Amino acid sequence: MTVNAGSALRKSEAVSQLAPNPAASANTPETGPRKGVRRGAAIRELKKRDNYTNFAHIAVVYIVIVASIAGAIWSYHLVAANGLSWWWDVPTTLAAITAIGASQHQFGGVIHEGTHFILFENKILNELASDWLAAFPIYTSTFHFRLHHLAHHQFINDPVRDPDFAQLHDSGHDLDFPITHFEMLAALGKQLWLPNLFRYTLARARYSALGTVNNPYVDRERRGERLPTLAGILYAVGAPLIVIPLIQTNHGGLAFAALGLLTALVITYFARLDEDKLPHAHVETVISHRTTNISRVVYMAIMYTALSAVQVAGWGPAWHYFALLWVVPLFTTFPLFMIMRQWVQHGNADRGRYTNSRVFLVNPFIRYAVFPFGMDYHLPHHIYASVPHYKLKGLHELLLQDPEYKEKGVVVEGYFYSPHGDDAAPRNPTVVEVLGEKYAPKSSGDVFVDTETLEYAKIKNPDAIARENQDSLREGR
Repeated sequence: MTVNAGSALRKSEAVSQLAPNPAASANTPETGPRKGVRRGAAIRELKKRDNYTNFAHIAVVYIVIVASIAGAIWSYHLVAANGLSWWWDVPTTLAAITAIGASQHQFGGVIHEGTHFILFENKILNELASDWLAAFPIYTSTFHFRLHHLAHHQFINDPVRDPDFAQLHDSGHDLDFPITHFEMLAALGKQLWLPNLFRYTLARARYSALGTVNNPYVDRERRGERLPTLAGILYAVGAPLIVIPLIQTNHGGLAFAALGLLTALVITYFARLDEDKLPHAHVETVISHRTTNISRVVYMAIMYTALSAVQVAGWGPAWHYFALLWVVPLFTTFPLFMIMRQWVQHGNADRGRYTNSRVFLVNPFIRYAVFPFGMDYHLPHHIYASVPHYKLKGLHELLLQDPEYKEKGVVVEGYFYSPHGDDAAPRNPTVVEVLGEKYAPKSSGDVFVDTETLEYAKIKNPDAIARENQDSLREGR
């Protein structure tokens, strides 16, 4: 397989470069020098970001969330006002949990863009918007996910260094590819047993928040202490456990006082915390760990105070609605949609540049719920990770001019069933079909290490990452 030297490291190549020139990478024998230069210019144009476009995309997600919550609450009041059984609330609740879980997955897409520094051009705005508008609402942070996700990009399908690979194994959600339609449906059916989804969620949170020993970006000499992470978790869970019983026993004033005191204690702890006690990485932070930890506590304090104020004022059981319409999706439909994406994006694939993922053409609901923020164009994203999600379709069309991409890249249509009908010929495979024996990777020995994923990141220790590159290539032989 011919791999563009500027974008990837091959077994026979040196591993000293960390930010290759896309124009140089585009100048391949297949396209010729002039076409290569034009293609390089087109890719640079596709990589351009701004500080406003994604506000519109994020606004759409919030509109869906607000509409889902408001519609569910309106339906509950309508059922109660008409003296109907609570069973009438079940369909509304299931629909809301589905829509909100899909929207929480959309928040994951926002964080994903922030992780690559392509949510907004300004890095401070990129980090703040990603954290406050997406990460904090689902109890995570952009930087922690960045360590998890950029390692996944650079060492795609490396069983040692790809955190996605290891996380699926640890939570018991890895599949033995290739698999049949029935095996895929059976695996999805197992997720209806909720402990399987809880286990996935907890494993994913642990990998994102704490990292792992094998994560190539973690500074193993300065892993920090676990107490700061534990303090954040205890506040997130402990504050509601203290406040809710006080409100339910008509001690609203005491509830606000307890929440204020607990918030002040945790913020003081983080403000006085030595940075060396926090985990360090070879990728630099945009905003300090201390500030991010304090910001996340402030976000939760604002949210918990607002919920408490609504309930104390007698406007409705806000904490009940929060648990039912936010926390329940967070542990059910949200992880289900993540699993449906994670299994198919790289399952039954290898480590080659053009064969580690696919392009997924699916209906609007599946796109929103399972492939948020351009994750349907996943193969071109893994080739040029610095292209914003709203330009990935254009990148795919540009890459189709590359004969090797056109030959080896797989386009998938439909998740379970083809939109053209199963008897249509020729047609692209469905998501489930591409996981089968026909599309199982052939052993070619090609290994793609994506150094361009670090294009916008500041690296503290490039030598350490270069060593990981070399080890990944050597072990992949």
